[in-house]
Amino acid sequence: MKSSENPVTVGDFSIGGGKLTLIAGPCMAESEDICLKVAEYLIGLCAEFDVQYVFKASYDKANRSSGSTVRGPGIEQGLKFLASVKKHFNVPVITDVHESVEAERAAEVVDMLQIPAFLCRQTDLLKAAGLTGRAVNIKKGQFMAPEDMRGAVEKVRSTGNGKVLLTERGTTFGYHNLVVDMRALAVMRSLGVPVVFDATHSVQLPGGLGNASGGQREFVPQLARAAAAVGVDALFTEVHPDPANALSDGPNSLDFKMAREVLKQVKAIHDLKF
Repeated sequence: MKSSENPVTVGDFSIGGGKLTLIAGPCMAESEDICLKVAEYLIGLCAEFDVQYVFKASYDKANRSSGSTVRGPGIEQGLKFLASVKKHFNVPVITDVHESVEAERAAEVVDMLQIPAFLCRQTDLLKAAGLTGRAVNIKKGQFMAPEDMRGAVEKVRSTGNGKVLLTERGTTFGYHNLVVDMRALAVMRSLGVPVVFDATHSVQLPGGLGNASGGQREFVPQLARAAAAVGVDALFTEVHPDPANALSDGPNSLDFKMAREVLKQVKAIHDLKF
C-alpha cells in the first residue's frame, strides 16, 4: 500500500506511511486485567506480522442500546487502565470521547482521540479534540456519505491540528443492519487523510437483540480482506479473551484465535504490489 498524502504520527510511528497499523482492543475497558491481557497478546501478534499497534478501549459507552446496561468504568478509572497499558507496554492508546469537556482530560493520557460515528458532525466535540493536539480518528457516521466527511476533517483542521484519520464502519441499511460500500475507503482517502477500516463494527446489528446490538463476526474476515484489497492504512478490530462474556459488543468481537487469522490475511493482501 502506498503512503497516505498526510501520514499521522502516533507515538514513534506514522499511520499512513505505507506500513499497516492495527488499532485493536476490547470494546469497553472492563478491567485493568483484561486491558493488559489483550494488549499483551496483540503486541506479540503485531510483532509476528510486522504490524504497528495502537491499543483501543473505551472508558464510557455512552450510546448503549439500553439505558440500564453497563457503560464502563468512567473517565477517571478508565484512563487509569489505559495509562497502565502505556506503562507496561509503551504502546500508543486511543479512546472515545463523547463530550467536548472530556477531550482535554482524555488527551492527558491517550495518544489519539476517537470521535464516535454518531457524533461525527458535532462541531464543538471535533474542535475540542483538535485543540488538544492529539491525533483524531473520526468514525464515519452510519448515516453519512463518505464525501461529506470532508466537513468533519475541516472542523478539526480549523484548530491548527492536521492529524486526522477517517474510519469506515458501515452504513445503515434498513433496520438493524449495516452494509459496507468499499468505494467509501477510496473516497475518504481522496480527502487527504489516512483511512481505517473498522471490521468488527461493520458486522454489528445495531439494536438487533432488542436491548443490545447483535453482530455477525463470521463475516469479519471477508470484509477485512476486501478492505485491504481496496487499500487501508489501518485495521480496527475489537478483541476480547472471551467475546461471549464481553460487557459490550461481544457478538461482533474477535477472540484471540480469530484476531490472528484476520490480521494474517489482511497483512498478506496489504503487502501485495498492485
